Amino acid sequence: MRDKRLRTSILFQSDTTAIAVDSGPDFRQQMLRANIQHLDAILMTHEHNDHIIGLDDVRPFNFMNRTDMPVYATARVSTALQERFAYIFAAQRYPGAPMVKLEEIHAQQSLQIGDFTIQPIEVLHGRLPVLGYRVGDFAYITDMKTISDAEFEKLQGVATLVVNALHHSMHHSHLNLEEALAFVERLQPKQAYLTHISHRMGLHAMVQPKLPPNVQLAYDGLEIFVNDKIN
Repeated sequence: MRDKRLRTSILFQSDTTAIAVDSGPDFRQQMLRANIQHLDAILMTHEHNDHIIGLDDVRPFNFMNRTDMPVYATARVSTALQERFAYIFAAQRYPGAPMVKLEEIHAQQSLQIGDFTIQPIEVLHGRLPVLGYRVGDFAYITDMKTISDAEFEKLQGVATLVVNALHHSMHHSHLNLEEALAFVERLQPKQAYLTHISHRMGLHAMVQPKLPPNVQLAYDGLEIFVNDKIN
């Protein structure tokens, strides 16, 4: 089962707050599988389809919560969402269209959503700025190729890291396995998980034994318990 992966996403969840990161093509299936009955917000990393195209499926949460879904994104990503989902943001919306409230964010400003204080981390996906997110001593970064020294400083003290590792070969806009492991070694978290894994990475049973003791391949349904306060 650890080799059957849907598109990359994560859910921050406490007793009273639930926040999804991205709404890719598998958003509906992921929410149903995890039995998520309430969702407070969605944080967007960037505008590529494998991270946003399931946005239409916020409608059940509109019905259950009886409110618009807050979607946090940079100005550039917000513009892309309005273009790609014009029917959602039209002045004259058809009955039953998803209800979305865009909230603009940027890497230099933290935000509070329910129980969570969230610090955006800007990385580069090739040349495209992408946001990762830090909550307490946990950080989630996907679609990264490079990171500036200033943004790397925001990650100091992270105990648990999730970071992308596409496969073994070099790629123009993603870390490969060697680069991801070097990034983990540089940051020195207690535990790291690799995500956004291509089928070209190889089977879990073959790759996992070759990884350092504090690095694991992430898998669908993985639950990570973390400290939401920075020590």
